[in-house]
Amino acid sequence: MHALNLSFDTDDMLARLRPWIECESPTFDAAAVNRMMALAGHDLAVAGAHVEHIAGRMGYGGSVRARFPHPDQGQPGILILGHMDTVHPIGTLSQLPFHRDGDKCYGPGIMDMKGGNFVSLEAIKALAAAGLKTNLPVTVLFTPDEEVGTPSTRALIEAEARRNKYVLVPEPARPDGGAVIGRYAIARFNLRTQGRPSHAGAALADGRSAIAAMARKILQIEAMTNDSCTFSVGVINAGQWVNCVASSCQAEALSMAKTQEDLERGVAAMLALQGEEDGVEFHVSRGVTRPVWQPGQPGTMAIFDLAKEICAQMGFDLTGQSAGGGSDGNFTGFLGIPTLDSIGVRGQGLHTLGEYIEVSSLPERARLIAALLTRLH
Repeated sequence: MHALNLSFDTDDMLARLRPWIECESPTFDAAAVNRMMALAGHDLAVAGAHVEHIAGRMGYGGSVRARFPHPDQGQPGILILGHMDTVHPIGTLSQLPFHRDGDKCYGPGIMDMKGGNFVSLEAIKALAAAGLKTNLPVTVLFTPDEEVGTPSTRALIEAEARRNKYVLVPEPARPDGGAVIGRYAIARFNLRTQGRPSHAGAALADGRSAIAAMARKILQIEAMTNDSCTFSVGVINAGQWVNCVASSCQAEALSMAKTQEDLERGVAAMLALQGEEDGVEFHVSRGVTRPVWQPGQPGTMAIFDLAKEICAQMGFDLTGQSAGGGSDGNFTGFLGIPTLDSIGVRGQGLHTLGEYIEVSSLPERARLIAALLTRLH
């Protein structure tokens, strides 16, 4: 039997995916992420893998690493790399319950990226059931903190990637179903304004509002966006009493650039904004950074060409592009390890309350991943 002829029961797949989606796992809730890792670890063990639970650090949840039996176990092979954390807080299921509507199936994190992680496991299980062997040993690594830039597991990811020949990342497919063969750089920044407190009613003029100063800085920061480097502020926290002029305000900004040089110019521009104005200090510090994964690397293009050939046999043209929006593929691609990203499920609405996958893409992507696993050598 050929991997492309593997049979998948879509209704059964959805029924077994459902517990993954209904186990909410927002990044900042380590206990919730650990519950998801326990669930995934159980399913990986049932599938025959040797499973390790790796303790979390820096306040984040832990990771799961699973190695499937192979005669060449311990030799460089194929790493399937995914994250189990989502952007959706606990309770999102009340607004976005797991439910199917025709070819759409909704739920928090179903597209980004539990659906892709799930079909990767389904591909491995189907190969084993059919008696089809992989040329190389297969390792699965699920991590807990991708949505906040992977501050706690980057070293783990890079170490595991270096032990392997190839990395497959089942992040959501591009809008046209295509794969990602490179990614832009992303830098995060922590921002803080420090003003002077006063009573907002009795002594307003004596105060210097950190909130107002931050608002002006946000407009200045976002106005720096151009075709080569973007800037956005997505988090802001300040104030406790409406009758007090706020003396402190914190925010987080993100910058995305097409090249490392563009990113460094953007970083310099952000750091240059620091200083004092009208009695308010503005501080900028760098957060985590995802390096540029340059497209066109020979090893990555070889995997892409193989995937394109497989998809042609399945009846569609697989495109490959460099993409904005980071993933853990940034790290492995930056290291020069052949990496194919965004081979997960099709869908729309990731990071929103309308997030869904195309149900028909579950068997499609399972067959693609299964075929890659049997043909990479």
